[in-house]
Amino acid sequence: MVCQVQSADFCNLKTQYKINAKSVSYGIFPTYLKFGWLRQHKVNPILKKQILRDVNCEVTPGEITAIAGPSGAGKTTLIEVLGGVIPPCRLSGEVLVNDRPMNTTFFRRVSGYVTQEDLLFPLLTVEETLLYSARLRLPGRLDKSKARVQDLLVELGLCNVSGERIGGDNHRGISGGEKRRVSIGVDLVHDPSVLLMDEPTSGLDSGAALQLISMLHSMAKNHHKTIVLTIHQPGFRILELFDKIVLLANGTMVHHGSLNSLEHKLKSAGHDIPRQVNVLEFSIDVIETLIPDVMETVIPDMNEPKPQFSGINQDYHLQYVNCLPIEIAILSERFMYNIFRTKQLFIGSILQGLLVGLLFGMLFKDINRSHTQTQIGFFASSVGYLLYTSSQAIPIFFNECRILMREISTGAYRISSYTIANTLVFLPILFIVALLFAIPTYLLVGLRADLDGFFLYLLIVWLTLLMSNSCVSLFSVLVSNFMMGVSSVAILMGTFSLFSGFFIVNEDIPKYLMFMHHLSLVRYPFESLLLNEFGGSKGRWRCLQRSDGGCLVSGEEFLKNENLKDVQKWYNLGMMVVFIIGYRFLSFMVLCYRSYRSRN
Repeated sequence: MVCQVQSADFCNLKTQYKINAKSVSYGIFPTYLKFGWLRQHKVNPILKKQILRDVNCEVTPGEITAIAGPSGAGKTTLIEVLGGVIPPCRLSGEVLVNDRPMNTTFFRRVSGYVTQEDLLFPLLTVEETLLYSARLRLPGRLDKSKARVQDLLVELGLCNVSGERIGGDNHRGISGGEKRRVSIGVDLVHDPSVLLMDEPTSGLDSGAALQLISMLHSMAKNHHKTIVLTIHQPGFRILELFDKIVLLANGTMVHHGSLNSLEHKLKSAGHDIPRQVNVLEFSIDVIETLIPDVMETVIPDMNEPKPQFSGINQDYHLQYVNCLPIEIAILSERFMYNIFRTKQLFIGSILQGLLVGLLFGMLFKDINRSHTQTQIGFFASSVGYLLYTSSQAIPIFFNECRILMREISTGAYRISSYTIANTLVFLPILFIVALLFAIPTYLLVGLRADLDGFFLYLLIVWLTLLMSNSCVSLFSVLVSNFMMGVSSVAILMGTFSLFSGFFIVNEDIPKYLMFMHHLSLVRYPFESLLLNEFGGSKGRWRCLQRSDGGCLVSGEEFLKNENLKDVQKWYNLGMMVVFIIGYRFLSFMVLCYRSYRSRN
């Protein structure tokens, strides 16, 4: 693909931002209990682990500032402080942006933060990844977003792979260096004035690392961006591209300045730097032996003349680029692409619905001539399968949730937009699965031979799948890993089955556990299927058991024995809709809380 630069006005007249950390200290309490995003900490201040200790540094526009140090020195923590990921309210000291206290909500909108891990959708192409990010974060028409993406593809050197999929653990895709550039492009698409990156060269070979840092150096100089990154073991040529280096040891800053000043301080401390070792690498090796009075912290002279920077509006309130319907449309489209390209979720679900429907149909063929208990067993087995089948979507939900938390932290879109879009996308997909399951089972099993009965049966199957999907979406945002999610859903569905009324009749359930019967996801579709088959004007007169030419049990008598009435049919359907909406709303509330925790 040949890329052409479409526009050049994204980097003009951009406000520049200088960031100051003044006497910043940060500590955490040991975690003794963890369940996903929920953490409980010991409150004994003596046990508090200090991550940063009285750090002072300054990063300015048009420069690359590299944060270096041995493992555990506090590099990632410091860049999270400078990027507003760790809010100032949790720090000792202050973080200033253009000489005013940092407003994290505003700052995240004008900055880009690239994590060490590439959080990208593996089945989207490079161009699609950047385009969806642009559509969510840039105002205006689609052609403006496309023009910005073309500019980025040229600037990032990704034209040759623009049509390639990102790739992941189970899918071939682009190289590690190209993924890093795509990750940077996602956070550059709205042309932020500040760019922060955690270990951008991690996992890259020396050539790819040099190419990446050279590109960032050009951005800093040509577009006057403030660029901060953490680095572990840079090569000689990469070091020459850094304007300032912040050197940390055990959370304490031992140097802040140029590479030349670091070399001078090492020599003043009596260290001879080997010719085959670069200055920064050598300083990390001998960092524990540095003499404090020689390797003192360098704080820029605040009395020197400084460029004037615009202040930050402390009363800034988060404003989104797009309205709610536009966000829903964009997110629905992106989510649909991911589902269609995830074979185990889309094609697997389609085939599973059809094959299991045929299997159930052949296994319970013509049960209307069999014992009533067999008919009830068919309905119970069908509901159990339908509720368990959505657990295969947990890894999809879980992986998307990590990207979601990063995107909403930057104000790309509303959490409500994601929740609605996620729900809407699954409506037609699960309807297809429900249809492919309902047709063979209804015809082969020999259920009520009328269209009303079939359409109500189809509706019950569809709502059951939607209930299960909504429940899975909630647990996907609650748990911290895939296995915990699968186990939690399995335990919950098993518990719901016990209280459905199939294994234990309602009268035998202890009163103090009766609430579980009312909360059971299995109860409502199971009862609805019974009412659809044995209730109504036709079902109530249906003979379920005959003896000597007479009818022993009719549909009406069976329902009476089960303490079910025809009017409950609509109540049960309504309760299924309530559960669908309820689980989605709880998922929305959990995401809101997680977003609040990340900001505070």
